[in-house]
Amino acid sequence: MRFLCTVAGALALAATTSCIAVKTPAIGVLYTGVKWGEGVTDNAGCSKMGSSQAMSIMGLVAVGDASIKTAMDKAGVTKIHHVDYETMNILGFYGALTTKVYGD
Repeated sequence: MRFLCTVAGALALAATTSCIAVKTPAIGVLYTGVKWGEGVTDNAGCSKMGSSQAMSIMGLVAVGDASIKTAMDKAGVTKIHHVDYETMNILGFYGALTTKVYGD
């Protein structure tokens, strides 16, 4: 009986911890919804935007391709102007990272 209680307690503790690690400059315990940019170049203006995404469910399954290359390919971008990222996480049960590439 003691063993069963220990296992149940360990499972309950594991279920209540957020084990989804998503690249983000700020993290909220209950909810995260953050946007930020990186990789600005001196290319003037931009006419195309492509996005790519990866997601995680309960920290157990993670799928997708949030790479800059995939976002470029989707929009036919050959010269990057800038890259924006968006991240969302709800209680550690669902997390997503979206990469947006702007360029020509």
